[in-house]
Amino acid sequence: SSPHLVQVRERIRINGQPISKDLFNKYFWLVYNRLEETKDPAHSSMPAYFRFLTIMAFHVFLQVKVDLAVVEVGIGGTYDCTNIIRAPVVCGVSSLGIDHTSILGDTMEKIAWQKGGIFKPGVPAFTVAQPERPLEVLRERAQERKVSCWWGCGWGVSHGGVLSLLSPQCPLYLCPELDEFEEGSRPLELGLAGAHQRSNAALALQLAQTWLQRRGCHGLGELKEVPPSTELMGRSVPLAPAFQLTDAMIQGLRDTEWLGRTQVLSHGPVTWYLDGAHTTSSIQACVRWFRQAALNQEKPHDGSEVRVLLFNATGDRDTAALLKLLVPCHFDYAVFCPNFTEVSVANNAGEYWGDRVSPSSPCNPSLLSSSLPDQQNFNVTLENALTRCLENQRTWTRLLEEKVGQDPWLPSPLRVGGLLQPAPARGSLLLVPPAPRPLNSPALVFPCLAQALRWVAQGRDPHLAAPAASGAHPHPAASSGAVLLREAAAVRVLVTGSLHLVGGALRLLVPELSQ
Repeated sequence: SSPHLVQVRERIRINGQPISKDLFNKYFWLVYNRLEETKDPAHSSMPAYFRFLTIMAFHVFLQVKVDLAVVEVGIGGTYDCTNIIRAPVVCGVSSLGIDHTSILGDTMEKIAWQKGGIFKPGVPAFTVAQPERPLEVLRERAQERKVSCWWGCGWGVSHGGVLSLLSPQCPLYLCPELDEFEEGSRPLELGLAGAHQRSNAALALQLAQTWLQRRGCHGLGELKEVPPSTELMGRSVPLAPAFQLTDAMIQGLRDTEWLGRTQVLSHGPVTWYLDGAHTTSSIQACVRWFRQAALNQEKPHDGSEVRVLLFNATGDRDTAALLKLLVPCHFDYAVFCPNFTEVSVANNAGEYWGDRVSPSSPCNPSLLSSSLPDQQNFNVTLENALTRCLENQRTWTRLLEEKVGQDPWLPSPLRVGGLLQPAPARGSLLLVPPAPRPLNSPALVFPCLAQALRWVAQGRDPHLAAPAASGAHPHPAASSGAVLLREAAAVRVLVTGSLHLVGGALRLLVPELSQ
């Protein structure tokens, strides 16, 4: 899977656990040296970073003789280096979103075309509810791959009540809603929070069921029939029937953990809400989750509550569109910082917790071996990253300015001496950041994650040191906000916009993940 959050070893897991440092070093150098010895002299560069890790993952899986390899595509599908598997057991396409537009295209239809490139002849494929046209593109891609015939016709039941396919038809199927798997009034409990995880769970069930069928597993429960009239439901892709879940499946859904996705860390009065959403659809899902998890809770009776957004975005993403979706969360402060964990005067480049290296950059052993931190990046400068943060700050300022007068939550503040006075309805101080003209915006930019997190926590999170007085943020909003953060009964922080930002935050907030 990719990207990793804290350590590169997370990308290659055996039985759910990242491979050990010793195993990673062993197979890294084995693969690297073999490629170095056999590379074409005319093309002297090594495989790109992501390609190298993909080759290494396949080698690890072969060497340890895994029973099943679950391989997540890096970007898209058609031209992704993971797409060399000729005959997988099953393929799945989750909910589509607009991302990596410079590579995949700028429409859902173009992205669906790329995703459908993983379909293989004779291999069943599943997807979840999609917009009509992208779903049609997926169906067309399945037909292009000449997979419209697969060992028989229609859905049937084999010995033991296991689902089987018995006639020629398109092997691309739409997963039923998770509700179809729930018996009576007992809802399934998911380890991952958020309504959007229900479609992911439905897809996972179909993929797992297909694998278990292939293995000849019995005792999986009786097939739950779907009335023939509902199979297509007006769609171009048939609906797969639900089936009776086993206790193991129910437990698997309940015990699922995935760091950095709708994750909550309660550290005393400071609660961190971490979600690596970085597309418009995933940010929308993140907002729904955050509002339910944090904003719907009763305000503390013994003091105030401060809500903070910590945001960054990388690549070619439309930051303005993402930030606009976050405005209704009614944050007291918006904090922007690069994906650098630390920045020092001696090392202006700092430690960067971003894309590590570009997926197209040649693999360098210093980037992957244990001698250097996994989060170093030599392709992104601090200056460029900070420029992007300042742009995000101006965008947030503009969005709030547009919101003033439209939302009763944002009363027009009274200006005194060039500063914004406390807004009575909120009891918080909204100050103007440096801008061509005064605006109502509680936005701050910090040069690195560590400084941003320390300012937000104000020494109240046991995993973070208190912000140094000598390195205080020069903007007045930082000092006035620090008072509010220290005195608030509850501080709720949403960290989102980038999986790399979330990974850097996890490294600082949960130090044991770096061990």
